[in-house]
Amino acid sequence: MNTPLVSINIPVYKCENYITRCLESVKTQTYQNIEIILINDCTPDNSISLIEKFIKNNLNLNIKLLHHKENSGLSVVRNTGIDNSTGEYIYFLDSDDDITSDCIEKLVKNVSTENTQMVIAQNRWINTFDGSTKDFGFPTDFSKLIFNDNEAIFNAYCKGAFPVSSWNKLIKLSFIKENNIYFIPGLYAQDELWMFHVMEKINSLSVIKDITYNYYLHANSVIFNRTKKNSENHQTILEWVTRSFEKTSDKNRKKLIRGWIVNFKKLILQMQWKVLKDEDYFKTNYARMKKAPSLTISDYLSADFTKEQKKENLLLNLPINIGYKIFKKRYEG
Repeated sequence: MNTPLVSINIPVYKCENYITRCLESVKTQTYQNIEIILINDCTPDNSISLIEKFIKNNLNLNIKLLHHKENSGLSVVRNTGIDNSTGEYIYFLDSDDDITSDCIEKLVKNVSTENTQMVIAQNRWINTFDGSTKDFGFPTDFSKLIFNDNEAIFNAYCKGAFPVSSWNKLIKLSFIKENNIYFIPGLYAQDELWMFHVMEKINSLSVIKDITYNYYLHANSVIFNRTKKNSENHQTILEWVTRSFEKTSDKNRKKLIRGWIVNFKKLILQMQWKVLKDEDYFKTNYARMKKAPSLTISDYLSADFTKEQKKENLLLNLPINIGYKIFKKRYEG
């Protein structure tokens, strides 16, 4: 097996309770040709002293600790990591999670064998509140494991085949840099949009069924701490995707994006209502979403969209007050 250098990127911000566990999981990798890129986003806690202690005790490891001059957010942290990575492949690992000892070995073996630009592996949720676990918490469609053309990849992605997280994917670094696929600064849901941009460009992709990543659910997890800022970020993502829709002249791609938008609108309205339960804000966002592309009459006659998507598209384009009343009745009874 080839042994290309892999750059493992880890953000550092308020992670003193997790960072040592994370680094230990990287230290014990069976695959040895790695560099660890740690990006300090002006963390106010004890994380840096813990990292410096780890570096001192592990001088054999190839570790770079980079420091931002000001807190810039996770998108900029990931971009700093991309620009400072020297590996053939890059792997994103969040500081409050960890990876199995054979994670990188399995991913490198797959991309080397299949000659793909990206490989996606599987995850396990670990609930720190009750100690329970859930395999494939963010699921993948296993009906096809190797893709060698962008059209098939984008089609599968728009139909929800792959997790949208940036982590637990081994990606050819040159692909990211040559296509200028960086994270958009200021976004809290940065992975969603970055993954969309990756899927627009990537020409080969493979999937493995192995669980290689442990995703910890704890009090500080993003999934439990969504705010109005997250909802605004989702609107920004929708605007970016709309730009992609308007730029492409490919009719099939436009159709796929319309389906993606229907699914995304439904998801973000549900999440927003669950967190905020703000009628005025709901109506404002509902009106804004109506400006995004929707299913066409021909789409309703097409078998490319499910009955559920057609129904949701209709419910997402009603007069605002009616749309709100129906939504509330559906989700609150």
